[in-house]
Amino acid sequence: MTSTESSPKRELAYVQAINEGLTQLMRADPDIFLAGEDVALYGGVFGTSRGLLAEFGSDRVVDTPIAESGLLGLGLGAAATGLRPIIEIMFMDFMGVCMDEIVNQVAKMKYMFGGKAVLPLTIQTMSGGGTGMAAQHSQSLEAWFCHVPGLKVVMPSGPYEAKGLLVSAVRDDNPVIVANVKTILAHRAHVPEELYAIPLGKAHIVRPGSNFTIVATGRMVSESLTAADQLAAEGIDVEIVDPRTLQPLDIETIVTSVRKTHRALIAHEAVRFGGIGAEIAAQVQEEVFDYLDAPVGRVGAPFAPVPFSPPLEKLYVPNAGRIVAEVRRMLGR
Repeated sequence: MTSTESSPKRELAYVQAINEGLTQLMRADPDIFLAGEDVALYGGVFGTSRGLLAEFGSDRVVDTPIAESGLLGLGLGAAATGLRPIIEIMFMDFMGVCMDEIVNQVAKMKYMFGGKAVLPLTIQTMSGGGTGMAAQHSQSLEAWFCHVPGLKVVMPSGPYEAKGLLVSAVRDDNPVIVANVKTILAHRAHVPEELYAIPLGKAHIVRPGSNFTIVATGRMVSESLTAADQLAAEGIDVEIVDPRTLQPLDIETIVTSVRKTHRALIAHEAVRFGGIGAEIAAQVQEEVFDYLDAPVGRVGAPFAPVPFSPPLEKLYVPNAGRIVAEVRRMLGR
Protein backbone atom coordinates (compact mmCIF):
# COMPACT_ATOMS: atom_id res chain seq x y z
CA MET A 1 0.00 0.00 0.00
CA THR A 2 1.06 3.60 -0.33
CA SER A 3 1.70 5.94 2.56
CA THR A 4 -0.89 8.46 3.66
CA GLU A 5 -0.58 12.03 4.80
CA SER A 6 -2.27 11.05 8.09
CA SER A 7 0.73 8.92 9.15
CA PRO A 8 2.48 10.15 12.33
CA LYS A 9 5.40 12.46 11.52
CA ARG A 10 8.28 10.45 12.93
CA GLU A 11 11.80 10.76 11.51
CA LEU A 12 14.39 8.13 10.63
CA ALA A 13 17.89 8.33 9.21
CA TYR A 14 18.34 7.01 5.65
CA VAL A 15 20.23 3.94 6.93
CA GLN A 16 17.46 3.22 9.46
CA ALA A 17 14.84 3.49 6.72
CA ILE A 18 16.63 0.83 4.69
CA ASN A 19 16.91 -1.42 7.73
CA GLU A 20 13.24 -1.01 8.59
CA GLY A 21 12.20 -1.70 5.01
CA LEU A 22 14.27 -4.89 4.90
CA THR A 23 12.90 -6.06 8.26
CA GLN A 24 9.25 -5.47 7.36
CA LEU A 25 9.61 -7.04 3.92
CA MET A 26 11.19 -10.17 5.36
CA ARG A 27 8.54 -10.46 8.04
CA ALA A 28 5.81 -10.20 5.41
CA ASP A 29 7.24 -12.70 2.89
CA PRO A 30 9.21 -15.84 3.84
CA ASP A 31 10.49 -16.14 0.24
CA ILE A 32 12.63 -13.01 0.70
CA PHE A 33 16.23 -13.47 1.80
CA LEU A 34 19.31 -11.22 1.94
CA ALA A 35 22.79 -12.32 0.85
CA GLY A 36 26.05 -10.42 0.60
CA GLU A 37 29.43 -9.73 2.13
CA ASP A 38 29.22 -8.90 5.85
CA VAL A 39 25.42 -8.56 5.83
CA ALA A 40 24.83 -11.08 8.65
CA LEU A 41 27.24 -11.11 11.62
CA TYR A 42 28.49 -7.57 10.98
CA GLY A 43 25.05 -6.18 10.12
CA GLY A 44 26.25 -4.65 6.86
CA VAL A 45 29.28 -2.42 6.37
CA PHE A 46 26.98 0.61 6.56
CA GLY A 47 24.60 -0.88 9.14
CA THR A 48 21.70 -1.48 6.77
CA SER A 49 21.12 -5.09 7.87
CA ARG A 50 21.76 -4.70 11.60
CA GLY A 51 19.60 -7.05 13.67
CA LEU A 52 18.34 -9.12 10.73
CA LEU A 53 20.44 -12.21 11.51
CA ALA A 54 19.08 -12.39 15.06
CA GLU A 55 15.48 -12.23 13.86
CA PHE A 56 15.58 -14.29 10.65
CA GLY A 57 18.53 -16.65 11.07
CA SER A 58 21.38 -17.66 8.80
CA ASP A 59 19.10 -19.31 6.21
CA ARG A 60 17.64 -15.92 5.28
CA VAL A 61 20.52 -13.56 6.10
CA VAL A 62 23.56 -15.04 4.42
CA ASP A 63 27.18 -13.95 4.70
CA THR A 64 28.98 -14.84 1.48
CA PRO A 65 32.59 -15.07 0.34
CA ILE A 66 34.19 -12.11 -1.44
CA ALA A 67 33.01 -13.36 -4.82
CA GLU A 68 30.54 -11.00 -6.49
CA SER A 69 30.13 -13.18 -9.58
CA GLY A 70 29.09 -16.14 -7.47
CA LEU A 71 26.82 -13.91 -5.39
CA LEU A 72 24.92 -12.71 -8.46
CA GLY A 73 24.73 -16.28 -9.74
CA LEU A 74 23.13 -17.24 -6.42
CA GLY A 75 20.61 -14.42 -6.78
CA LEU A 76 19.81 -15.27 -10.38
CA GLY A 77 19.19 -18.95 -9.66
CA ALA A 78 17.15 -18.27 -6.53
CA ALA A 79 14.94 -15.70 -8.29
CA ALA A 80 14.39 -17.94 -11.30
CA THR A 81 13.25 -20.81 -9.09
CA GLY A 82 10.67 -18.99 -6.99
CA LEU A 83 12.42 -17.02 -4.26
CA ARG A 84 12.73 -13.25 -3.97
CA PRO A 85 16.41 -12.55 -3.18
CA ILE A 86 18.00 -9.25 -2.19
CA ILE A 87 21.65 -9.33 -3.19
CA GLU A 88 23.92 -6.71 -1.65
CA ILE A 89 27.02 -5.56 -3.53
CA MET A 90 28.94 -3.59 -0.93
CA PHE A 91 30.10 -0.81 -3.28
CA MET A 92 28.78 0.06 -6.72
CA ASP A 93 32.39 -0.05 -7.93
CA PHE A 94 32.35 -3.82 -7.34
CA MET A 95 29.53 -4.29 -9.85
CA GLY A 96 32.26 -4.56 -12.47
CA VAL A 97 33.28 -7.89 -10.96
CA CYS A 98 29.84 -9.39 -11.68
CA MET A 99 29.04 -7.42 -14.85
CA ASP A 100 28.56 -10.53 -17.00
CA GLU A 101 25.94 -11.96 -14.62
CA ILE A 102 24.06 -8.65 -14.45
CA VAL A 103 24.23 -7.56 -18.09
CA ASN A 104 24.28 -10.84 -20.00
CA GLN A 105 22.31 -13.13 -17.69
CA VAL A 106 20.05 -11.28 -15.23
CA ALA A 107 18.97 -8.60 -17.71
CA LYS A 108 18.46 -11.03 -20.62
CA MET A 109 16.79 -14.08 -19.08
CA LYS A 110 13.16 -12.93 -19.35
CA TYR A 111 13.66 -11.91 -22.99
CA MET A 112 15.49 -15.11 -23.96
CA PHE A 113 12.75 -17.27 -22.40
CA GLY A 114 10.03 -15.49 -24.33
CA GLY A 115 8.75 -13.61 -21.31
CA LYS A 116 8.07 -16.79 -19.33
CA ALA A 117 10.93 -16.35 -16.84
CA VAL A 118 10.06 -14.41 -13.71
CA LEU A 119 13.09 -12.82 -12.08
CA PRO A 120 12.24 -10.91 -8.88
CA LEU A 121 15.84 -10.03 -8.04
CA THR A 122 16.87 -6.88 -6.15
CA ILE A 123 20.51 -5.77 -6.27
CA GLN A 124 21.25 -3.28 -3.50
CA THR A 125 24.47 -1.26 -3.52
CA MET A 126 26.15 1.96 -2.36
CA SER A 127 27.33 4.69 -4.69
CA GLY A 128 29.03 8.06 -4.61
CA GLY A 129 32.04 9.90 -3.25
CA GLY A 130 32.59 12.38 -0.45
CA THR A 131 33.59 9.81 2.17
CA GLY A 132 37.36 9.55 1.61
CA MET A 133 37.17 6.02 0.20
CA ALA A 134 39.20 6.80 -2.94
CA ALA A 135 38.80 5.92 -6.59
CA GLN A 136 37.76 2.25 -6.30
CA HIS A 137 35.04 2.77 -3.67
CA SER A 138 33.44 6.09 -4.64
CA GLN A 139 32.03 5.91 -8.15
CA SER A 140 28.50 6.65 -9.35
CA LEU A 141 27.94 4.18 -12.18
CA GLU A 142 24.15 4.21 -12.44
CA ALA A 143 24.24 5.24 -16.12
CA TRP A 144 25.91 1.92 -16.99
CA PHE A 145 22.84 0.01 -15.89
CA CYS A 146 20.26 2.44 -17.24
CA HIS A 147 21.72 1.61 -20.67
CA VAL A 148 20.92 -2.11 -20.37
CA PRO A 149 17.45 -3.29 -21.48
CA GLY A 150 15.95 -5.63 -18.89
CA LEU A 151 17.13 -3.74 -15.81
CA LYS A 152 15.31 -1.20 -13.67
CA VAL A 153 17.37 1.34 -11.72
CA VAL A 154 16.32 3.46 -8.74
CA MET A 155 18.30 6.07 -6.80
CA PRO A 156 16.73 7.24 -3.53
CA SER A 157 17.32 10.84 -2.50
CA GLY A 158 16.41 10.51 1.18
CA PRO A 159 15.01 8.24 3.92
CA TYR A 160 11.41 8.29 2.68
CA GLU A 161 12.52 7.29 -0.81
CA ALA A 162 15.01 4.72 0.51
CA LYS A 163 12.30 2.65 2.19
CA GLY A 164 9.52 3.13 -0.35
CA LEU A 165 11.63 2.43 -3.42
CA LEU A 166 13.21 -0.62 -1.77
CA VAL A 167 9.75 -2.05 -1.12
CA SER A 168 8.71 -1.57 -4.75
CA ALA A 169 12.00 -3.02 -5.99
CA VAL A 170 11.66 -6.19 -3.91
CA ARG A 171 8.02 -6.67 -4.90
CA ASP A 172 8.73 -6.20 -8.62
CA ASP A 173 8.96 -9.34 -10.73
CA ASN A 174 11.91 -7.94 -12.70
CA PRO A 175 15.56 -7.23 -11.79
CA VAL A 176 15.91 -3.89 -10.00
CA ILE A 177 19.14 -2.16 -8.98
CA VAL A 178 18.83 0.08 -5.91
CA ALA A 179 21.70 2.60 -5.92
CA ASN A 180 21.86 4.13 -2.46
CA VAL A 181 24.12 7.11 -1.73
CA LYS A 182 26.70 6.83 1.06
CA THR A 183 26.95 10.52 1.97
CA ILE A 184 23.28 10.86 2.90
CA LEU A 185 22.93 7.75 5.07
CA ALA A 186 22.70 9.96 8.17
CA HIS A 187 20.12 12.34 6.68
CA ARG A 188 16.83 12.27 8.57
CA ALA A 189 13.29 12.75 7.28
CA HIS A 190 9.73 11.63 7.84
CA VAL A 191 9.30 7.88 7.20
CA PRO A 192 5.91 6.22 7.80
CA GLU A 193 6.07 3.23 10.11
CA GLU A 194 3.89 1.05 7.91
CA LEU A 195 5.18 -0.85 4.90
CA TYR A 196 4.60 1.53 1.97
CA ALA A 197 5.68 1.51 -1.65
CA ILE A 198 6.78 4.33 -3.96
CA PRO A 199 5.80 3.38 -7.53
CA LEU A 200 8.69 2.69 -9.88
CA GLY A 201 8.88 4.93 -12.94
CA LYS A 202 7.22 7.95 -11.33
CA ALA A 203 9.09 11.20 -10.67
CA HIS A 204 8.38 13.55 -7.76
CA ILE A 205 8.15 17.34 -7.68
CA VAL A 206 10.24 18.06 -4.58
CA ARG A 207 9.87 21.84 -4.76
CA PRO A 208 7.38 23.65 -6.99
CA GLY A 209 8.70 26.64 -8.92
CA SER A 210 7.87 28.86 -11.86
CA ASN A 211 10.93 29.96 -13.82
CA PHE A 212 13.69 27.31 -13.66
CA THR A 213 13.68 23.48 -13.53
CA ILE A 214 16.40 21.45 -11.84
CA VAL A 215 16.27 17.69 -12.34
CA ALA A 216 18.39 16.17 -9.58
CA THR A 217 19.28 12.61 -8.58
CA GLY A 218 20.42 11.11 -5.28
CA ARG A 219 22.30 13.52 -3.02
CA MET A 220 21.96 16.28 -5.60
CA VAL A 221 18.30 16.64 -4.57
CA SER A 222 19.24 18.00 -1.14
CA GLU A 223 22.03 20.08 -2.71
CA SER A 224 19.52 21.50 -5.20
CA LEU A 225 17.15 22.43 -2.38
CA THR A 226 19.98 24.39 -0.75
CA ALA A 227 20.77 26.02 -4.09
CA ALA A 228 17.09 26.88 -4.65
CA ASP A 229 16.95 28.72 -1.31
CA GLN A 230 19.96 30.81 -2.34
CA LEU A 231 18.52 31.52 -5.78
CA ALA A 232 15.15 32.50 -4.35
CA ALA A 233 16.85 35.50 -2.74
CA GLU A 234 17.78 36.58 -6.27
CA GLY A 235 14.22 36.24 -7.56
CA ILE A 236 14.78 32.87 -9.24
CA ASP A 237 11.92 30.48 -8.45
CA VAL A 238 13.31 26.97 -8.93
CA GLU A 239 11.25 23.82 -9.42
CA ILE A 240 13.09 20.63 -8.41
CA VAL A 241 12.22 17.26 -9.94
CA ASP A 242 13.53 14.02 -8.43
CA PRO A 243 13.17 11.19 -10.98
CA ARG A 244 13.50 8.60 -8.18
CA THR A 245 13.53 5.88 -10.85
CA LEU A 246 16.21 6.38 -13.51
CA GLN A 247 15.09 3.41 -15.62
CA PRO A 248 12.29 3.58 -16.62
CA LEU A 249 12.50 7.37 -16.63
CA ASP A 250 9.39 9.48 -16.08
CA ILE A 251 10.23 11.98 -18.81
CA GLU A 252 6.66 13.31 -18.93
CA THR A 253 6.87 14.86 -15.45
CA ILE A 254 10.20 16.42 -16.39
CA VAL A 255 9.07 17.91 -19.69
CA THR A 256 5.84 19.18 -18.12
CA SER A 257 7.98 21.15 -15.69
CA VAL A 258 10.21 22.49 -18.47
CA ARG A 259 7.18 23.58 -20.52
CA LYS A 260 6.27 25.77 -17.56
CA THR A 261 9.72 27.14 -16.64
CA HIS A 262 11.42 27.21 -20.10
CA ARG A 263 14.83 26.35 -18.62
CA ALA A 264 16.35 23.11 -17.33
CA LEU A 265 19.46 21.97 -15.50
CA ILE A 266 20.28 18.35 -14.65
CA ALA A 267 22.46 17.68 -11.58
CA HIS A 268 24.01 14.33 -10.68
CA GLU A 269 27.05 13.17 -8.76
CA ALA A 270 28.35 10.92 -11.53
CA VAL A 271 30.92 12.03 -14.09
CA ARG A 272 29.23 14.59 -16.33
CA PHE A 273 30.34 12.97 -19.61
CA GLY A 274 27.94 10.18 -20.55
CA GLY A 275 25.95 10.48 -17.32
CA ILE A 276 22.19 10.11 -16.98
CA GLY A 277 22.00 13.89 -17.33
CA ALA A 278 23.01 13.63 -20.97
CA GLU A 279 20.08 11.31 -21.70
CA ILE A 280 17.63 13.52 -19.84
CA ALA A 281 18.93 16.60 -21.67
CA ALA A 282 18.55 14.84 -25.03
CA GLN A 283 14.98 13.78 -24.30
CA VAL A 284 14.03 17.25 -23.04
CA GLN A 285 15.24 18.94 -26.24
CA GLU A 286 13.48 16.28 -28.35
CA GLU A 287 10.18 16.76 -26.53
CA VAL A 288 10.04 20.49 -25.72
CA PHE A 289 12.71 22.23 -27.83
CA ASP A 290 10.35 25.07 -28.77
CA TYR A 291 9.72 25.85 -25.10
CA LEU A 292 13.40 26.27 -24.18
CA ASP A 293 14.78 29.76 -23.65
CA ALA A 294 18.33 28.40 -23.23
CA PRO A 295 20.23 25.16 -23.87
CA VAL A 296 19.75 22.47 -21.21
CA GLY A 297 22.52 22.66 -18.61
CA ARG A 298 24.29 19.91 -16.72
CA VAL A 299 26.21 19.67 -13.45
CA GLY A 300 28.28 16.58 -12.76
CA ALA A 301 31.70 15.44 -11.62
CA PRO A 302 34.80 16.09 -13.76
CA PHE A 303 36.08 13.34 -16.05
CA ALA A 304 38.60 11.88 -13.61
CA PRO A 305 38.77 9.19 -10.91
CA VAL A 306 37.48 10.26 -7.50
CA PRO A 307 40.45 11.66 -5.52
CA PHE A 308 41.43 10.28 -2.12
CA SER A 309 42.76 13.63 -0.88
CA PRO A 310 39.94 15.29 1.14
CA PRO A 311 40.49 18.79 -0.33
CA LEU A 312 40.57 17.42 -3.88
CA GLU A 313 37.53 15.22 -3.28
CA LYS A 314 35.65 18.24 -1.94
CA LEU A 315 36.39 20.07 -5.19
CA TYR A 316 35.47 16.99 -7.24
CA VAL A 317 32.02 16.18 -5.86
CA PRO A 318 29.24 18.51 -7.15
CA ASN A 319 27.47 20.65 -4.58
CA ALA A 320 24.96 23.45 -4.12
CA GLY A 321 27.52 26.10 -4.99
CA ARG A 322 28.21 24.52 -8.38
CA ILE A 323 24.47 24.31 -9.05
CA VAL A 324 23.95 27.96 -8.17
CA ALA A 325 26.85 29.01 -10.39
CA GLU A 326 25.49 27.05 -13.37
CA VAL A 327 21.98 28.46 -12.96
CA ARG A 328 23.41 31.98 -12.90
CA ARG A 329 25.52 31.25 -15.98
CA MET A 330 22.49 29.96 -17.86
CA LEU A 331 20.57 33.10 -16.93
CA GLY A 332 23.44 35.37 -17.94
CA ARG A 333 24.00 36.69 -14.42
